[in-house]
Amino acid sequence: MFERVLIANRGEIALRVLRACKEMAIGTVCVFSESDRGAPYLDMADEAICIGPGPARQSYLDISRIMSAAAIADVDAIHPGYGFLSENAHFAEVCRSSGITFIGPSPETINKLGNKTHARQLATEAGVPLLPGTTENVESEEEAREIANQIGYPVIIKAAAGGGGRGMRVAHNEAALITGFVQAKTEAAAAFKDDSVYIEKFLENPRHVEIQIIGDKHGNVVFCGERDCSMQRRNQKLVEEAPCPVFTPDDRAKMGAVAVKLCELAGYHTAGTCEFLVDKDKNFYFMEVNTRIQVEHPVSEMVTNTDLIKAQILAAAGKKLPFTQSDIKISGHSIECRINAEDPAANFRPSPGRIEALFPPGGPGVRWDSHVMSGYTVPPHYDSMIGKLIVHGKTRMDAIRTMIRALKEMRVEGIKTTIPLHLTIMNNANFQSGDVHIHFLEKTLLK
Repeated sequence: MFERVLIANRGEIALRVLRACKEMAIGTVCVFSESDRGAPYLDMADEAICIGPGPARQSYLDISRIMSAAAIADVDAIHPGYGFLSENAHFAEVCRSSGITFIGPSPETINKLGNKTHARQLATEAGVPLLPGTTENVESEEEAREIANQIGYPVIIKAAAGGGGRGMRVAHNEAALITGFVQAKTEAAAAFKDDSVYIEKFLENPRHVEIQIIGDKHGNVVFCGERDCSMQRRNQKLVEEAPCPVFTPDDRAKMGAVAVKLCELAGYHTAGTCEFLVDKDKNFYFMEVNTRIQVEHPVSEMVTNTDLIKAQILAAAGKKLPFTQSDIKISGHSIECRINAEDPAANFRPSPGRIEALFPPGGPGVRWDSHVMSGYTVPPHYDSMIGKLIVHGKTRMDAIRTMIRALKEMRVEGIKTTIPLHLTIMNNANFQSGDVHIHFLEKTLLK
């Protein structure tokens, strides 16, 4: 087992990994930027090292600074969390060449699955259902026009190296296609330093359902149920839940089986997510693989009684997974609301600043994953999420009622948050019946 792990991230996920390491008796090193200096969770680490100014490109995205900290602290592994460098194949290769274990996929696997056109090629080989579209990058406007005419409008242009909704454009006609093609390539180049894009058929109102995967270096791959992530704004998830409210055990088994097959073919040996679009008839189509732990992993933990971070660390250390597929049983229902420092009433304007008072909720079935407290100053440089409110109930309606109670109980003073919007979602009749899709929020509640 590892002796010392460096956590190359910040905030909520840094604290989550820190707690797992503490329980596994593993030494911990946290890196931090000047903007995060004084963050309470840093005091819990065995060592904390400043790696630069607030902007992420000068700190959490600077591989040389992180590797210098790893050398100074003499660690034998690095956990990247999510975001930042978690899906960066070059970073994983630098770790490997430095004799440090990257707690994540191999560089080769990241290249296979992290690039969406490569992932679609592998999915085709594995027999995973795909929407009509390209498995190669689209190089020109003329090629884009020909492909769109072949598969029929509407289509969606997506960044091959993308994520988080960036580098995506929907086109319902040729004029929108050409404009969107240029915009998507420009945005992809700026966001990912790679302007490669591909095109696929656009489903008008699908659900977004993903399978939680965890694998080890002994060839074992297990799926820990599915999550429904359909409540989104601009392709950014706001609410996630497990299991999917419209899935049967048979639906779950079918999607889980193809996800496992794909990951086995890729030689996958860590936590990850296979994401799918699901139409009204519950036909599902492969979208992408996220080769990292996800923000929403707690809902899977709650309904399967697993610790995915610990399993991820064990797998990276060469140990077998502490559970098999037969051990994974779905129990009850879990919902997660991302509490962001944003003002929904002002077009989600960011609301960084000092939290004057924070009173998190508690009680049966409530989990609050967060690094903030009263007096904490939310910096302007990073994602606006200040915490994740997770609940668990025997039934979905039990979980919704618990979430409503917890949201009403929670108080955050000094900044604006998304709590009012989450209450609106939880009380919405369509959400309560499970009759939603990925455009529901923008077309209905945010009009």
